[in-house]
Amino acid sequence: MTTKSFAITKRQVYEAWKCVKANRGAAGIDGESLADFEANLSGNLYKLWNRMASGSYFPPPVKAVEIPKRSGGKRLLGVPTVADRIAQTVVKQSLEPLLDPIFDVDSYGYRPGKSALNAVKVTEERCWLYDWVVEFDIKGAFDNLDHTLLMSALTKHTHCRWMLLYIRRWLEAPTP
Repeated sequence: MTTKSFAITKRQVYEAWKCVKANRGAAGIDGESLADFEANLSGNLYKLWNRMASGSYFPPPVKAVEIPKRSGGKRLLGVPTVADRIAQTVVKQSLEPLLDPIFDVDSYGYRPGKSALNAVKVTEERCWLYDWVVEFDIKGAFDNLDHTLLMSALTKHTHCRWMLLYIRRWLEAPTP
């Protein structure tokens, strides 16, 4: 048995793979599709697990894809590689149970069991209770997050070295 730097299990990587496969999605910058990845599933998952558990995983750049906006114009979407989506899901599945309980009940974005449809339903209910509405959209909000503040907030809620290491690496990942 080999000792790894981080307690990331093969089961965690496999469970993350199942989520990524279920979500489907396009190939990243390496051109590898879900089907291509699955063609050598055990080898690819082992390689990813080995790198994550040893601390030697570094995320590749994301593929930049322009998608049209309903209101006109285009929005830039970053598409990670299949392996990187699996790695992100390993971190998400470990971090989410720690962070989700501290979010406001009215926070709907990227939360388990919550969706834009839930937000619309609550909005419809509340529109009958109040005579005013507040609407805002912060252009490029995620593009302008202060990484130091984000890491400080994360460190307040977890001291898990591997999660913090990989989140920092994603924040610092090269762009194409």
